[in-house]
Amino acid sequence: MRKAIAAAILAGGFSWSAVAADNVVRVGVLNDMSSVYADFQGPGSVLAAKLAAEDYMKGGEYKVEVISADHQNKPDIGANTARQWLDVDGVHVIVDLPNSAVAFAVNEIVRDKNKVMIGSGAGSAMLTGERCSPNMVHWTYDTWSYGHSAARAAFAGGGKKWFFITADYAFGHDLEKQASDEIKALGGEVVGAVRHPINASDFSSFLLQAQSSGADVVAFANAGGDLTNSLKQAAEFGLAQKQKVIGLIFGVTNVPALGLEATQGLQSVAPFYWDMNDGTRAWSRRFQAAHPKKMMPNDMHAGVYAGLMHYFRAVEKAGGPQDGRAIVEAMKAMPTDDPLFGKGSIRIDGRKMHPMYLLEAKKPSESKGDWDYLKVVATVPAEQAFRPLKDGNCPLVK
Repeated sequence: MRKAIAAAILAGGFSWSAVAADNVVRVGVLNDMSSVYADFQGPGSVLAAKLAAEDYMKGGEYKVEVISADHQNKPDIGANTARQWLDVDGVHVIVDLPNSAVAFAVNEIVRDKNKVMIGSGAGSAMLTGERCSPNMVHWTYDTWSYGHSAARAAFAGGGKKWFFITADYAFGHDLEKQASDEIKALGGEVVGAVRHPINASDFSSFLLQAQSSGADVVAFANAGGDLTNSLKQAAEFGLAQKQKVIGLIFGVTNVPALGLEATQGLQSVAPFYWDMNDGTRAWSRRFQAAHPKKMMPNDMHAGVYAGLMHYFRAVEKAGGPQDGRAIVEAMKAMPTDDPLFGKGSIRIDGRKMHPMYLLEAKKPSESKGDWDYLKVVATVPAEQAFRPLKDGNCPLVK
């Protein structure tokens, strides 16, 4: 067999996928490895995929191989990488996909090639709305869940007038829209908004506009390094002294660069926190031990692991990794159950359903040490945490 493969390679007629298809599942982790989202997905998502492969192969039917690439937050690079992986390298499933513009491009390619995309780091709720696909599962969160849940919590705390500082691309626009829709529905008001480029360094002009807006709440509709930098500069401006500051996608990975003194009391929502229970703690400590920077995982890292473990089970049910639509149908048919997200399900539009949790950054006096940064203050049931199925305009919903 090896001699035949070698001869085919020399003759230029060899396709890895042709020989790998029967017993190998190849996973491609596509994200930002070097820029604004590198610490928030990046190598940590690759590690999560490798942990999933390792755990699955202890008793699974298939061998799993994991490869990765940096899309550099550019849709053309993401699209070209996806085509190379699916057409030449025998990749069956592409995971993570932070940066919604990249996710949109890859989603179309995966559907055309009949493979699978698991948007564990992708944000836009359009992926389960008008851009839904029979080949895609949106696992961890989306802009509807973060925008609406955070807006409801802040409004209940007295935040009636809002000002947004928003990342100027599809993800930021959608996140701002979702929070705005909720605020207006509750009877509040959006008094202004500004847009900043991805990987911005200076937020001073945006913060000055927020200060002078008369808003009760200044909401940051950005993520990753952009959120960290903007919150850091907001603290320097003393924004929180007169206005409530909200990071709509603030999480545990943002805290080390800011410190608890600057973040205490800051609220956000997420479907996973490393210190929630014995199952999340055990997996997270294993992740931290293997991480090159010894970081704890965030919810998107957890989404890579849990999404792939469910995918691997569906591959077995579908009889192999080749038919992406059949695999996604199997993923939707089977209930989900893992130590990181608990029990759940996947709707027909591809939305993974699980509770969201309102988290609050601890005071320095409350923290017991490194990574003990957040506490759960409320639970949002899955049915309230995500957009109602009837409202998404997904073509798969009849």
